[in-house]
Amino acid sequence: MSKVLWNSLLVSPAVLASALVGAALGSGVGASEAIASEAIASEIPADWMPTDQATEFATPTEFSASEVDLSGAIAQVQEDAPSATETANILQQLTEYGTEADSSLITQVTSVSQLRDVQPTDWAFQALQSLVERYRCIAGYPDGTFRGNRALTRYEFAAGLNACLERINEIIAAQIEGVLGSEDLITLQRLVEEFGAELATLRGRVDALEVRVTELEANQFSTTTKLFGESIFALSLSEGGNSVGGETDSGVQFGTRTRLAFVTSFTGNDFLYTRLQINNLDAFSGTNTFTPEGDLKFGVGPYGEGSTNVELDWLAYETNIGNARVVFLPVGGIVPDFASTITPLDGDGGSGALSRFGTRAPIYNMVEGSGIGLNFDAGPAEISLGYLAQDAGTPTRRNGLFDGPYGALAQLVFKPVTGLQLGLTYVNAYRTDMLTGSQLATPVSSLAPDDGLTTISNAYGVQLGYDTGTFAFGGWAGYTNARILDEGLKGDLGIWNWAVNLAVNAGPPGSQLGLVVGMEPRVSKDDFNGALEDLDTSLHVEGFYQYQLTENIAITPGFIWLTAPDHNDLNDDVVIGTLRTTFRF
Repeated sequence: MSKVLWNSLLVSPAVLASALVGAALGSGVGASEAIASEAIASEIPADWMPTDQATEFATPTEFSASEVDLSGAIAQVQEDAPSATETANILQQLTEYGTEADSSLITQVTSVSQLRDVQPTDWAFQALQSLVERYRCIAGYPDGTFRGNRALTRYEFAAGLNACLERINEIIAAQIEGVLGSEDLITLQRLVEEFGAELATLRGRVDALEVRVTELEANQFSTTTKLFGESIFALSLSEGGNSVGGETDSGVQFGTRTRLAFVTSFTGNDFLYTRLQINNLDAFSGTNTFTPEGDLKFGVGPYGEGSTNVELDWLAYETNIGNARVVFLPVGGIVPDFASTITPLDGDGGSGALSRFGTRAPIYNMVEGSGIGLNFDAGPAEISLGYLAQDAGTPTRRNGLFDGPYGALAQLVFKPVTGLQLGLTYVNAYRTDMLTGSQLATPVSSLAPDDGLTTISNAYGVQLGYDTGTFAFGGWAGYTNARILDEGLKGDLGIWNWAVNLAVNAGPPGSQLGLVVGMEPRVSKDDFNGALEDLDTSLHVEGFYQYQLTENIAITPGFIWLTAPDHNDLNDDVVIGTLRTTFRF
């Protein structure tokens, strides 16, 4: 049976239970009774089944394939195909539940004990146990549930019946004795006659789909690789007044970040990601804000200049090794490749927050480059470990995988209840910064842009997120101790940052209203008699509304307001406004 039909079957897992509970009991339950039985399942006592019928069910009568013949019933099904109008109505309803089926992967089970929401006291437990162990035409959802307390339609019932018919035909063809009883086959024959129209429609639709799939397979560019694309068109402006460093530039920017990603799987449980990118959106830092504060996530990095050159932006391979998910990152690795960042606004520029600061906690920006990441998900707790080096491809002194700039992360995430996450993060880094915050808080790229200061940092972060499905809120707090190792400038910097955020699902599906309020990294103490401390505190206030125009197009207007750029009250406020349009294909 095709995967489309199998997915349709599993939209309501109660299909098989309802379809063959009647078959197993030999009661000849009609379709309406079978459907109604699920609606009242919770009210039926565990011992509702008569003892004599239960005994008969447990020890089916031996049979040979010639005793009961389904071929006549199946032939009759094909002759009794529904009219064009009936077919259209059936296909419409099949499409409605088929779409839902595509959104959930299913897993074949070999023992009823694998279904954690099915208990021995359930009224249909024995029937389900028989379906699993005798017929092997039961599947569950990835989370180990069966979800049997759901209403089903005649079309779902027919899909389940068809699945078991095919399995029974396989058993008959293999001449496996002692599996099927004559009562089972007689009941199935009655069900085939009852659901003839639906079965004919299902089989006709599968035949048509198989033709289309064959055509697509013959013309696809690869049997292992899929292509995904994203293109951001951004119209942005920065407006600010005088600053202690001189008059800030105000101007309008229009550009793009376009990505093409090839996703390849060799075993079905692994993925190779190859992503190409162009980005001609210059950073606002340096000329417009005099600080990495407020830089856009979809623009280039702090103080950077964009270009239209195509580059290999990201290359990663992930697979399972034992109970761990392992990600190898030769190019462009970042923490979200192997660990949760918890914040609901993390969309990596194409969706979610507009700014680098609003997208995720700055502590995660300290780990990027080439290396490896591991993730252990144990349900109520998740452990992530990673090591990435910035210049791993340059095997010279003070470079390479282990002798140059690096970031190493360890994170523990607690998930005590559904939707709630609490993360504790530690990062040890050499010559890397948080890519956002004041000039003093980003000493590698800001104080000495040509070669940077030599620093070793220990960063600590706590993140909290709670998602109700309709809205999500959370935040983080982080502290970094950065030790400057350069001759003549040795000492420690204490750097703080924090934020709270809110995301609300509002409008068409996929639309989101977001708000971020926080303090970008600020030097609160130093070992230089205050010479490297930030004088004041600047707030980062960001708001946006991502409107999902179609399934593939989203328009996001938003703003970023810095109340005292570079954490200096002598600088006038800076406002960055942007209109982001994201195309995905």
